[in-house]
Amino acid sequence: MIETLTYETPQFLQRLLGHDLAGLRIIADLCGAQVTSRESWVRIEGPEAAVSAAREVFIQLEKVRRNGGDITPAMIRLVAESVVAEHGDEPAGLIHALKLVTSLKKPPVLAKTRGQIGYVQAMKDHEVVFGIGPAGTGKTYLAMAQGLHLLREKQVQRLVLTRPAVEAGEALGFLPGDLKEKIFPYLRPLYDALFEMLDPDEAERMIEKGAVEIAPLAYMRGRTLKNAFIILDEAQNTTTEQMLMFLTRLGDGARCVITGDPSQVDLRRHVRSGLREAVEVLQDVPGVRFVTFLSKDVVRLPVVQRIIDAYDRHRAAVEKGRAHPKVVPGDPA
Repeated sequence: MIETLTYETPQFLQRLLGHDLAGLRIIADLCGAQVTSRESWVRIEGPEAAVSAAREVFIQLEKVRRNGGDITPAMIRLVAESVVAEHGDEPAGLIHALKLVTSLKKPPVLAKTRGQIGYVQAMKDHEVVFGIGPAGTGKTYLAMAQGLHLLREKQVQRLVLTRPAVEAGEALGFLPGDLKEKIFPYLRPLYDALFEMLDPDEAERMIEKGAVEIAPLAYMRGRTLKNAFIILDEAQNTTTEQMLMFLTRLGDGARCVITGDPSQVDLRRHVRSGLREAVEVLQDVPGVRFVTFLSKDVVRLPVVQRIIDAYDRHRAAVEKGRAHPKVVPGDPA
């Protein structure tokens, strides 16, 4: 069976494929069809079921694109896997329903993997959400987008962003500048995400008005945060006492997201991570939801996913005794 799909311009088809021919290979591999493209058309060849699945993938991708979504290889894979697995919801409809508008001057933020879709849905449905997983999975970025979306929709009155300044410790006093200048490097990732989602002038105005607050975790002690969306980033570097302190800051109308990667704890040896304790203690608490990201949810360079997989395999082998860490000459055993 052969079917040809034609689009209005070659440029639209390029955008539909994320400007990357790898998208064609993803669709072909997952649907079991042969897919070729020239100019503004796509030809699908193969068994009827395979051609039908591939055609549906293109239909869904077109819906995402025409609704303002950015097409990436991860998005193509998500849509194709959903079509092949015959999930109940239309992929494009589900993705569009979870669209987060952070600014009228910036494109909306869309979930790009199934793990991200579950994460955004959890943030809509629960007061406290833990996003746990490796770097590059969008944990902090999507939490920031959700907070700005709720702020724009006036469902909360302010967005509070915080993270522990673990590396500072006792050495903080030796850094040049006043307290704000000393702490700023530890909060820089939060500022970067904020300025990526908002126009610079808009971001500055929101910070000046207090609608957006970025502060170290130590500044949360003694406060009650009402009608706010609070993000605790790098939560694996909180102590058990800090985590409990943070979770008890929530007041009326507050919602919070805690993000972290248990494999990247920077605490001093023998100091237990507050994130790890929270995972053990809060699993069955109503209103609390844990979302675990996998390496396939990584949306950075593909090499990042491969690096994470390699480390996971190595650490699993070490734990099972099939391999041993190499000892570098001169290092303490």
